[in-house]
Amino acid sequence: MAAPLYQTDSGRLWHAGQILLVFVGLPARGKTHVSRSVERYLRWLGVRTQVFSLGDHRRRVIGPSANLPPDYFNAEGRSPETDRLRTEIRLSLEEEVAKYFRDNVGQVAIFDANNGTKAARIALRQKFEAQGVNVFFIENICDREDIVEANIRSVKISSPDYAGWNPDDAVKDYMRRIAAHAGRYETMETSGGPFVKIYNIGERLVVNNIRGYLQSRIVFFLMNVHHKKRTIWFARAGESMIEHSFKADSDLSEQGKVYAEKLRDFIVAKRRELLEERVAAGEQGHERRLTVWTSARRRCISTARPMAELGYKVIQRQQMHELNPGDVDGLSPEQLKEKYPEEWARSEKDPYAHRYPRAESYHDLSVRLEPVILELEREPADILFIGHGSVIRCIMAYLAGMTPHEIPKVELRRGDIVQVTPSAYGVKFINHFFWQ
Repeated sequence: MAAPLYQTDSGRLWHAGQILLVFVGLPARGKTHVSRSVERYLRWLGVRTQVFSLGDHRRRVIGPSANLPPDYFNAEGRSPETDRLRTEIRLSLEEEVAKYFRDNVGQVAIFDANNGTKAARIALRQKFEAQGVNVFFIENICDREDIVEANIRSVKISSPDYAGWNPDDAVKDYMRRIAAHAGRYETMETSGGPFVKIYNIGERLVVNNIRGYLQSRIVFFLMNVHHKKRTIWFARAGESMIEHSFKADSDLSEQGKVYAEKLRDFIVAKRRELLEERVAAGEQGHERRLTVWTSARRRCISTARPMAELGYKVIQRQQMHELNPGDVDGLSPEQLKEKYPEEWARSEKDPYAHRYPRAESYHDLSVRLEPVILELEREPADILFIGHGSVIRCIMAYLAGMTPHEIPKVELRRGDIVQVTPSAYGVKFINHFFWQ
């Protein structure tokens, strides 16, 4: 099973209904990180999903934090005007969510806010269940101060709310904000509807009253999420002696071997540079572990060999074999168009789902790659993908939060390395060029 199970014009799994995922937790507990990860995964499954962040909505409505009343983030003792403003902002976001469902824009909405009191959660659940929406809570609990402080320093103080602040002052202010809310915070109870409690961003999960296929898939995904910083690299395999032939499975050409050595040299040098930057910024002072993932095809194994000779672990994954072209193996686009004009036309119309005779489609490849996607989410170390173009398209599209039908549009030339850094508010892509 996996991504996407089947395709529909509406982008909905008809039997799952509309679902509102409500995040619960004190500030700096990883809610935004997890909500963005779930959004990315559900889009990969082909389910139309959107995150509705209360913090982002408030900044759109009011602007920078300098425009806020001084008591806006107080847990109690706020003025009536401030209470009224907070209520207006929250209700306007809830109306955006309701309109999203009414207009059938998507099937899953993710409500990213504290939602820290039982009364607020009951009101939200009753409001949307009355509209026929299934409400499912995800509570983020963190009792490790090192994780909380690291999250504040790496994510929160870089938000627009703290633009121009001294980092230490920003941390103190945010800690004060957390302390103000902690006294009124109420954890989820078993009578509060379907929920998942995530402890310390993935160390332990508690599941209550989960129902249906899509909710189960979300829980399964949450079992693989973590918060550790890492970098993911993507590079094409080197040139082989017989290019553009799936059946040949040939080894690298002489030029391909030089390419593999240049790839190794670039990765080693760039990782050393990134380590120096982290040390200068006062972060960890040791190099993170790097694992190389590749297919079991000869050109991929040989491209990874220089890394293995330096002691890096290389893992071969059968699921990462390139897309099987079937009867069109070895044909140029011109030959393909001439020999299979009808198939070519279908492929141009739907490059994601179309399957040439005895071949795989990108949909088939996506299904095959889901175990790799889940292992990628679970892996805390840095990863270097050395792969085929079709495989890299699928995995990079997943990380970018693209829809399945956008996968065939992703490009990575031989000689490019893409550096990917996941974070709470998205994924950062940097393209490097090392080979002509």
